[in-house]
Amino acid sequence: MNAAEIERITRIILDNINKKTEESATGYTVPIGVSARHVHLTQEDVETLFGKGYQLTKKKDLMGGQFASNEQVTLVGLKLRAIENVRILGPVRKASQVEISATDAVKLGVRAPLRESGKIEGSAPIAVVGPCGAIYLKEGCIVAKRHIHMSPMDAVRAGVKNGDIVSVKVGNERSTVFNNVLIRVDPTFTLEMHIDTDEANAAEIRTGMTAELIK
Repeated sequence: MNAAEIERITRIILDNINKKTEESATGYTVPIGVSARHVHLTQEDVETLFGKGYQLTKKKDLMGGQFASNEQVTLVGLKLRAIENVRILGPVRKASQVEISATDAVKLGVRAPLRESGKIEGSAPIAVVGPCGAIYLKEGCIVAKRHIHMSPMDAVRAGVKNGDIVSVKVGNERSTVFNNVLIRVDPTFTLEMHIDTDEANAAEIRTGMTAELIK
């Protein structure tokens, strides 16, 4: 088989792959939000870090009743490597949790597992330092799985349900397909796909761009 024949066969295979990808696209588009590192805290931990009786103050409203607070903390890894000015998201939760990127994990020297938000059992330990004190979390530091927030109506329109795993395609210059994207459905959610800064930077994605759902 000569070089010309090999090239012809390769082109046929690539054309078929592209055709299958196009045919599998649903036409349902989702706005993308790039999620930077952040912290969720219990009220007890808020008071340890900021003082007794302290309440988080709102900087910006987010979906589902959450908000970005004005308060920030410093994360400290096991080798005393630190990342400063990490924002806290409110309101307070039943368990404290730190969400970072894989690059952050390397910088901090922690082995943060890839997890769905809220599932912190057996996750990495980390220290959090505030202006009035510090806390040490024996578990709670994760790299959040990429996911799509949807209202029940959005889920019906997209033909998916809570807990489904889907793929999406971002048709920018790098034309990236993300697999293993978790669907999260709640009446308080606004339609948005969340990826972390590592994923966004690698695929040249910015908040406000869109992804297309693939079945």
